[in-house]
Amino acid sequence: MTIFTADASFRCHNLASLATDFDLVRYERRPLRRPEGGEVDGLYTAWITLDNPTQYNSYTTEMVKQLILAFRRASNERDVVAVVFTGAGDRAFCTGGNTEEYAEYYSGAPDEYLQYMRLFNDMVTAILHCDKPVICRVNGMRIAGGQEIGMACDFSLASDLATFGQAGPRHGSAPDGGSTDFLPLFVGIERAMQSCTLCETWSSYTALRYGLITEAVPVLVVDGEFVPNPLVVTESWTDDRGQVVHGLFKTGAAKTAGKEVLRSGRIDLSPLDQRIEVLVWGLANTMPGCTRKTVESVRKHKLEHWDKNRETNRSWLGLNMMNEAALGFRAFHEKARGEREIDFIELRQRLASGERWSPDLIEQMLSEAVPSETADTTA
Repeated sequence: MTIFTADASFRCHNLASLATDFDLVRYERRPLRRPEGGEVDGLYTAWITLDNPTQYNSYTTEMVKQLILAFRRASNERDVVAVVFTGAGDRAFCTGGNTEEYAEYYSGAPDEYLQYMRLFNDMVTAILHCDKPVICRVNGMRIAGGQEIGMACDFSLASDLATFGQAGPRHGSAPDGGSTDFLPLFVGIERAMQSCTLCETWSSYTALRYGLITEAVPVLVVDGEFVPNPLVVTESWTDDRGQVVHGLFKTGAAKTAGKEVLRSGRIDLSPLDQRIEVLVWGLANTMPGCTRKTVESVRKHKLEHWDKNRETNRSWLGLNMMNEAALGFRAFHEKARGEREIDFIELRQRLASGERWSPDLIEQMLSEAVPSETADTTA
């Protein structure tokens, strides 16, 4: 029987030595902190950060590979209490796959995209199989594939300026990288259907009300004070007809005024990080083995659907790169902001009249992209 002492060495169970060398994903070990201040010796939180802020932290193929290794490393580090998964900057946690790469390389190449989706599935599974609780630090937009990898996490604490939603059916895909599996578990079938098909955006307060996240934290400083998101209704729960309005995006003059407030302030994410430290401290003050088993047991509800559907979803997503994805991703990448959606009515009319998918159809539809009707939820 081997008796381990403080000087005993451990075997390395990481998949590759490259698990410590990241350039597209930041990996940091931050000391565990006490609520009253001060660091705890020998215990850490692993911070995994998507580092592509100029493209709203969309993940490239190489980033996906590094994320897999990062989560395996965090899972194996014996002195890590929890993982914090976030994005660089204050605009976006993650907006999904890199549409430049999708449009320029994977469009029209179903077998290549099939290989990419193997990596994507392994990334989601790496989060769900991590031996440490995973906290999604939602520092901004969590959209499309970003929503999917966010929902694979165990907790989500969000900036109240963050937004949540899907993009697939408006841009040539289906949210089958996890949202069709996970979202009904969080918000119910009806709201999941609404989000996945209509691709409407939710505020942090709506996401909190629906049960999608753990906490929404004000991060906007105006005149030295933290204020709630000025683009969202937070001062009342219902309108004069009794309809719930709390968390809805403001419209008209109220929206214009909210944008002025937003522009006059500055973003400070330190309150979000403080709330994350409180959560990590709470997790640290539990039995490690019992907590790990509890996390695994709760995750089974996600894994039941994910494991059942991911392979067939992967196959369909690969084949879809020959038609709707080829059109949608190219339109998003090639067209100017505000004109990144194709004319859906014309496409439906042409297909209903018997026209077949072809390179000519794709090129013709790309030349006729129309202004987007997606709600403006940013400044």
